[in-house]
Amino acid sequence: MPKDLSIKKVLMIGSGPIVIGQAAEFDYAGAQACRVLRDEGINVVLVNSNPATIMTDKDLADEIYLEPLNAETVERIIAKEKPDGLLAGLGGQTGLTIAMQLKKAGVLDKYNVRLLGSPVEAIDKAEDRELFKETMESIGQPVVPSEIANTIEEALSVAAKIGYPVIVRPAFTLGGSGGGIAADAEELKVIAKSGLDMSPITQILVERCISGWKEIEFETMRDSLGNVIAVCSMENFDPVGVHTGDSIVVAPALTLSDKEYQMLRSAALDMITALGIVGGCNCQFALNPDSFEYAVIEVNPRVSRSSALASKATGYPIAKITTKIALGYTLDEIQNDITKKTCACFEPTLDYVVVKFPKWPFDKFAGSSRTIGTQMKATGEVMAIANSFEMALMKAVRGAEIGADTLNLPPLSDKPVMERVAEQNDRRLFSIFEAIKAGHSLEEIHEVTKIDMWFLHKVKNLADYEQHIASLGQDTLPAADYERGKKLGYTDAAISRISGVAMDKLPGWKFSYKMVDTCGAEFDAETPYFYSTCDETCESRTFERSGKDVIIVLGSGPIRIGQGIEFDYSSVHCVWTLRKMGYDVVIINNNPETVSTDYDTADRLYFEALTPEDVMNIIEVEKPVGVVVAFGGQTAIKLTNYLDSHGIRILGTSAEGIDVAEDRAKFDALLEQFGISRPKGFGVRTVEEAVKAADTLGYPVLLRPSYVIGGQNMTISHDDEHTIKYMNTILAGGIDNPVLVDKYMEGPELEVDVISDGEDVLIPGIMEHIERAGVHSGDSIAVYPPYNLTDKFLKIICDSSEKLALALGTKGLVNIQYLIYHDKLYVIEVNPRASRTIPYISKVTNVPMVDLATRVMLGAKLKDLGYGTGLYKTPPYSAVKVPVFSFEKLNDANSILGPEMKSTGEVLGIGKTLVEALYKGLTAAGFTVPSSETEDMPAVFISVHDKDYDEVLSLAKRFYDLRMQLIATSGTAEAIGRMGYPVMSVQNATESSEIYDLMEAGKIGYIIYTGAALDETTEDYIKLHRKAMQLGIPCLTSLDTAGALAEIIESHYTINNTELVDINHMRSEKSKVRFTKMHSCGNDYIFIENFDNAITCPESLCINLCAPHYGIGADGIVLIEKPDVEGSDVRMRSFNKDGSEGKMAGNNIRCVAKYIYDNGLVDKDRDTVKIDMDGHQHTLSLFTRDGKVSSVTVDMGKVSFMAKDIPAVSKDPTAKLINQPIKVIGDEFNVTCLTVGNPHCVIFVNVLDTLWLEKIGPEFEYHPMFPERTNTEFVRVVNRDTLRMRVWERGNGETLACGTGACAAVAAAVVNGLCDKGTDVTVKLLGGDLVVNYTDERVTLTGSVTTVFEGEFEY
Repeated sequence: MPKDLSIKKVLMIGSGPIVIGQAAEFDYAGAQACRVLRDEGINVVLVNSNPATIMTDKDLADEIYLEPLNAETVERIIAKEKPDGLLAGLGGQTGLTIAMQLKKAGVLDKYNVRLLGSPVEAIDKAEDRELFKETMESIGQPVVPSEIANTIEEALSVAAKIGYPVIVRPAFTLGGSGGGIAADAEELKVIAKSGLDMSPITQILVERCISGWKEIEFETMRDSLGNVIAVCSMENFDPVGVHTGDSIVVAPALTLSDKEYQMLRSAALDMITALGIVGGCNCQFALNPDSFEYAVIEVNPRVSRSSALASKATGYPIAKITTKIALGYTLDEIQNDITKKTCACFEPTLDYVVVKFPKWPFDKFAGSSRTIGTQMKATGEVMAIANSFEMALMKAVRGAEIGADTLNLPPLSDKPVMERVAEQNDRRLFSIFEAIKAGHSLEEIHEVTKIDMWFLHKVKNLADYEQHIASLGQDTLPAADYERGKKLGYTDAAISRISGVAMDKLPGWKFSYKMVDTCGAEFDAETPYFYSTCDETCESRTFERSGKDVIIVLGSGPIRIGQGIEFDYSSVHCVWTLRKMGYDVVIINNNPETVSTDYDTADRLYFEALTPEDVMNIIEVEKPVGVVVAFGGQTAIKLTNYLDSHGIRILGTSAEGIDVAEDRAKFDALLEQFGISRPKGFGVRTVEEAVKAADTLGYPVLLRPSYVIGGQNMTISHDDEHTIKYMNTILAGGIDNPVLVDKYMEGPELEVDVISDGEDVLIPGIMEHIERAGVHSGDSIAVYPPYNLTDKFLKIICDSSEKLALALGTKGLVNIQYLIYHDKLYVIEVNPRASRTIPYISKVTNVPMVDLATRVMLGAKLKDLGYGTGLYKTPPYSAVKVPVFSFEKLNDANSILGPEMKSTGEVLGIGKTLVEALYKGLTAAGFTVPSSETEDMPAVFISVHDKDYDEVLSLAKRFYDLRMQLIATSGTAEAIGRMGYPVMSVQNATESSEIYDLMEAGKIGYIIYTGAALDETTEDYIKLHRKAMQLGIPCLTSLDTAGALAEIIESHYTINNTELVDINHMRSEKSKVRFTKMHSCGNDYIFIENFDNAITCPESLCINLCAPHYGIGADGIVLIEKPDVEGSDVRMRSFNKDGSEGKMAGNNIRCVAKYIYDNGLVDKDRDTVKIDMDGHQHTLSLFTRDGKVSSVTVDMGKVSFMAKDIPAVSKDPTAKLINQPIKVIGDEFNVTCLTVGNPHCVIFVNVLDTLWLEKIGPEFEYHPMFPERTNTEFVRVVNRDTLRMRVWERGNGETLACGTGACAAVAAAVVNGLCDKGTDVTVKLLGGDLVVNYTDERVTLTGSVTTVFEGEFEY
């Protein structure tokens, strides 16, 4: 089938921030999909909340929305952009879930948007555990005995039936979130509760645990005609029971017999055919190692983490092919980019072995459980390619940056080795290796671990080799032994260390490089994608070069806390710029999840570990004119000295410049030269020196190793005991560089990214952190532009940044962090490399920072690059970067924020104001933010350290003023109570279950907790935090973050009234917008001409402009636009002050009539005008005085009392809701409900003036009877010709007048026999009188209209 030509515009949903279970693989997949769509000439609209990704770069999509990923926001984007299709299968579980929510809510049908790729029915069959089981059984595929449960009681019943242990698998989640293995009923209660909470459809699968079986995966592809292929088989080193994301994985599957392979391959293809999948799909099996029995575990009906691994392992671009298939192509119509000769229906064949090795975050969470199971904990992974499993494993281990280049890692405990082998944790492989060397049999190890004997024999080969060369005791190593070591994957350094033979006595080895070709060498590969081997033939050396100068860019290795996807962003941009500049560019990296390791990013890709020997071997082949280390994070930076000492040219900042920034004495001397201050400190190497330094400086002090990233092993110490414990831990790990001891100062922290060419500097932006110094910058909410920075400090920061960048000799990027303490500026640290803020500042300022830095590295001058020098101009937006954490996967980790980074990813909020941007950022990060108008505000639980008592009082007042109940532990409650605020005192979590009971009952909406890092309550907090995560209650451990939360609740922003910012079409500067303020009977609105559609999100303008005192002040905004309905003079859109759009507005439409007449938009000889609103045309009669309109009559059309038209909930949708009883706040009211374009609820009362409308109004507005909310009129009948009325408008609260409300009141009075049909009835409102005439066919509204004033505002 050819491409579907009806698809002109496609919406892509990204996967959001990096979290455990959903990492950079979706940036790689999404970026590939965007490029395919654009190459096909399709307009691409992208929504993603992650600023660090390549896919959110302006060149990858036509419209890019860095917006919160939720169904409501995506619906607003659909309404605005009107795409033809939605591509959701490349946005991970996040994208898939949102797409399904939109489909099931009728949104896609409403806007005629097609779901591209797999149909809804196929996704449901794969994701819904019950439907999946039924489908598998219908085609005879065995499934593990299991049943669906929607409650804990059901889960317990299922487990009792199938027997313990059981595995819990929540529906529609990622990375095994909320799942686990339960050995008994008590464990099941906890895991089932977590799983049900995590599942968006509150559903879990409880299945028999088959731990110990092999876990096999098949990555498959199917097109719309039913053509199917198996792209790649993969096998877990660990048996079932360890999440595939936490297991070592090999490709292809290595221990299967041909019969087993063909059996599972056929099953996979049958399964995706039965499910009806269209595109890439991952199938997981459990295989009994003692028979041919197997069971289907699950199917992912989307591109997944395994898809990225399979793509990189085979060279088969799964995301690209999936996208092509979604556009209508079939597999036989799509070319294989690797061979350029075969098509996509050829199954890849591998003549090499691929090993994936996970990267875990346990080094960041000392004391946290290292146990791995069915819930993923790894933050990233590395991949290695080699001719043998042993060599690939050794490459992977040394590339994982875990401090090992062999399988020799010191144990973490003094337990006997076989006890450690039995522990299912990240060190099991190394314990197995130790056990083999200690003489334990493979059978004994297999019995404990159930790891296949084939793998154990391969690990034994490595152990045997090490024991052999260690036993030789010679000054030289026999050539055969050396060659064997190289073929097993050992580096020279490792061979030298194990054998005792000096490095210069080793024979040396000239590595060869082979190409990944996808077809077992049957066809030649056209794409230069290499891996190292010990073969004689080197395909890299014989590869035809262009003759251009070669530059090598070092990547950033595995995703981990402190070094995430933002460094891959910088590496890729560097590569792209160098290629544009005419260089042959080589990239070295070993992360299969990234864009940098896509086969066509660079001219040549080497999938190798970023270690000295591996990199130097490639340099010998490529002979570059220089190497770029500045964009690969600490992974690349730490190779600088080695490369420099071997005569390799480092482009950008020199090795000496990097050393000056990291070396305490050299950096202090540099600062002294310029008179720049930094917190006093010392470099120490012993416990005694550290204690002495801390005593000299005075506690608290900041302790950290030099040459680190992500604040690794950084802490704030408050006493000698903490200092001694810290130093003992650090020294035990062995360090080459001194530990830094600095005076800790608590104050505002700022961050600056600088580009320097050696003569001039450009400062694209200065960021200010909301959390004060002491919280790692990666865990802080960062605001651009700074919101509290005075002009004085702005100048000092710019001057200091310029001096430091130039003094370091930087040619490229420098990141500088400052602290303001007691009205003085201090430098915290300087990093002469790309930082994690580069992508975010580049996108907000539109300054291509990596592009500029790359050019100046190679001699370009900033003055010639078009962006000027000095501080770059500030755009008319605020941008807020908010960190995202993965504590739900590490539920025993200490989440208290401090100097060591703990976040796994980030999101960005962009808005016209700081508060709007902050709201978007926090909601994108997963915070639930209640509207301040909500009647039932959640309670806030506060427990803070003694030192925070003074500060928490103002915060408590803010929450109290927001009508949020205050709950606090005794000490905190006493402090708050002394200020006169009502507070509920509860016991500590260790003293009673009171807090947990309140949380379980849904009484607590937020937890504010400080002090666990300072005292002995850490374990209490970890337990509290774990419970909060299960219940979805945000925990804030910084008072600054809590203050930000209070501010956005106060702001009145909601997910429906923020500006949707397309970063490809951002305003470069603020523009002036003319407006006219008008009113009828005090119902005042701001009227704006929008004939050019320059205002795209008027709902967001309402919050600022309608605010009294701080804005123009009004009940809402009206846009006057070009008409949609033929014969109309103009079109109008009316927005309430909360941003909600009304379908009809009687007062506003009459004001618009005056506006277009008075301003000459219609001829002056006319006495009627036609205005369309919400697709309906209305005729208005004009009454003029002295050439201007003084009053207007509008035909409002026909009213309806029918429930389905209003809309209102009723047993009979066709029933007329006249004088119907309704219960509100325990009282019964008789109401008449109708629509006059908007929903209305009319209540006739005897007493009007003493009504407490602020209390009762919201109860009617949000009553479940009204799915779209309602306006509520309280009416007193004066006589048959006169009514008095007060109105509560939805979205506005009480207003002085409401035109449609007046019409509703008269219509209700007529049908209730209180007024007469066809006669003029005067409705007296707080702001004046309106005249209404109601008949069965129509209702007219007449009243005065007034222009108040004209002006302009900045937009």
